[in-house]
Amino acid sequence: MKRSIACLAIVLALANPVAADVWQFRGPGGSGVSAEKNLPLEWSEQSNLRWKAALPGRGLSNPVVAKGRVYVTAASGWEQKRLHVLCFDLKTGKQLWERQFWATGTTQCHPKTNMAAPTPVTDGERIYALFATADLACLDADGNLVWYRSLVGDYPTVGNNVGMAASPTLHKDTFIVCMENVGESFLAGIDARTGENRWRVPRPSGILWTTPLVIDNQGRAEVLVQSSDGLHAFDPASGKRLWTAAGEFAGISSPTFGDGMIFAPGTFTALRPGTDKSKPQVLWQNGKLSTGYTSPLYYRGLVYTVSSKGVVHCAEPGTGKILWSERLEGEFAASPLGADGKIYVTSEEGITTVLEAGAQAKVLAVNPIGEGVLASPVAADGAVLLRSDKHLFCVGR
Repeated sequence: MKRSIACLAIVLALANPVAADVWQFRGPGGSGVSAEKNLPLEWSEQSNLRWKAALPGRGLSNPVVAKGRVYVTAASGWEQKRLHVLCFDLKTGKQLWERQFWATGTTQCHPKTNMAAPTPVTDGERIYALFATADLACLDADGNLVWYRSLVGDYPTVGNNVGMAASPTLHKDTFIVCMENVGESFLAGIDARTGENRWRVPRPSGILWTTPLVIDNQGRAEVLVQSSDGLHAFDPASGKRLWTAAGEFAGISSPTFGDGMIFAPGTFTALRPGTDKSKPQVLWQNGKLSTGYTSPLYYRGLVYTVSSKGVVHCAEPGTGKILWSERLEGEFAASPLGADGKIYVTSEEGITTVLEAGAQAKVLAVNPIGEGVLASPVAADGAVLLRSDKHLFCVGR
């Protein structure tokens, strides 16, 4: 059921992808770390709000930013069967374009989630949007459809169940999706130019929400897939399995990578990745580093975790020793952002607590936005982007 509507000129333009940062779930590299400076410290519904843009429907997906544009997805209509991809000007918040699609997969899910749960990914030239209905659309920066694919049409037993949330990732010109569900489950590398499979690896049937993470393992690119049956590394070019680490890993929050170490939620584990000559090495485990829905953060030489109940832990990456803990008010689903020497943590009530990054706990500000937020905060252009079910906010001077 894939329909390619790309003309020859578009295909030729895509044949040599630009060497740009890939903006995806948790930013370039999927690390949750931004190099932005002069970010806002304090804001509210009335102050330090650069702009506020209305959204047509619900969404848990993070906004992604490239070349002065912000892309975000949403779902609306009866049983969320209407799928939206929107583009806004980063400076002004003006909506530049919107494209809509009909869902081809099932839309029943847990009330906390919705069909716009996966975060899209962009290389600055194209935007790739995966929805929880297993619909996949590729558009250019001006909103023109390059190709579209219904994964349910190709693999009819793929199920949504309580809601898909694993975001796609992009490595060079290979678009990587992990579809672990109660039906046909697989990890696939898709040609970003055409939407055709380059490779597909069967995966165990089950419900998984973790997002694949591409790391640089001593000069070799590897795709990490964290699942209930272990932590697996694959070659992004061929899908070949490179190594596996057994363990009790989380099926919701995703791993992160820093200083040559993988930090994997569940029974929180730090490990060195495997190589051609060695197996992966577990360095330490600490069950007190709870993450719940959120993914961990490695920032400025320290590891941070946020539990669903709002307990923030800071730990040494080499030993797992907890340096400090701070309890915040509210429930938490959004992953923390590390930027400008600070840690931004946003609650489901839309309150962002800003902490100073470092070996001592220090709360710098507590900022309400007035609407519930489950998507992770994003830093861009000296501002912080937040999305609710109703609006996209840009807070900054």
